Amino acid sequence: MNKDAASAASSQGCAVVTGGARGIGRAVCEALAAAGYDVAVNHSHAGSKEAAEEVAAHLREAYGVNALAIQADVSVFDEAQALIKDAAEQLGAVSVLVNNAGITRDGLLVRMKEEDFDRVIAVNLKGTFNCCRAAAFAMTKARRGRIINMSSISGIHGNAGQTNYAASKAGVVGLTKSLAKEVASRGVTVNAVAPGFIQTDMTDAMPEKAKEAVLGGIPMKRMGQPEDIAAVVAFLASDAAAYITGQVIEVDGGLAL
Repeated sequence: MNKDAASAASSQGCAVVTGGARGIGRAVCEALAAAGYDVAVNHSHAGSKEAAEEVAAHLREAYGVNALAIQADVSVFDEAQALIKDAAEQLGAVSVLVNNAGITRDGLLVRMKEEDFDRVIAVNLKGTFNCCRAAAFAMTKARRGRIINMSSISGIHGNAGQTNYAASKAGVVGLTKSLAKEVASRGVTVNAVAPGFIQTDMTDAMPEKAKEAVLGGIPMKRMGQPEDIAAVVAFLASDAAAYITGQVIEVDGGLAL
């Protein structure tokens, strides 16, 4: 562990990152560990256990923080409650919650299966509610906390073929703003980050023609990196953002201009 990492390792408290095993979630885990947070790396099923444990091991070695992998399907209320409880018991009171877990089941609305709509809403929106519900009480009691919810530019501007995903992410915006008003007087901030097209496994699976069309609409002429999102999350989790709440920060290279 280098000197800078060692100095950061004076713990800022515990951060829970849902969907932390890969992509944006992994980058967020690393950014928060670099800032000195102990990190609970959430993953949803046994198939992602190895990846989550690898992330946790990397955080311990590179940044000298405590980190562990915790399995929970955040769309299930009791599992989300257990996630926050387990993290608090093993790492200390949860001072930062990052609701990053999300899925897509794209398709035109007229052809969309009911189960594809329901599952996206269950994970992306209900999962965010479940984890906020689990963490907010303890945070307000402690009069300290940061909740950062992952929305999307699709939830703000819409996107053809993503009515379910856009609806879930628009719901996250409404949840964020409403919860921010409820807990602000207790020293808890609630903000959202709305990524544009970020280079992850999800975007890597896009057809090349679709990628070219997307890049043509981005003024910066490149997809974002997970680290671009993680940097904003780390800022919102920091003391420097103590007077910022109820905001939605679009990180999209100018796509929505």
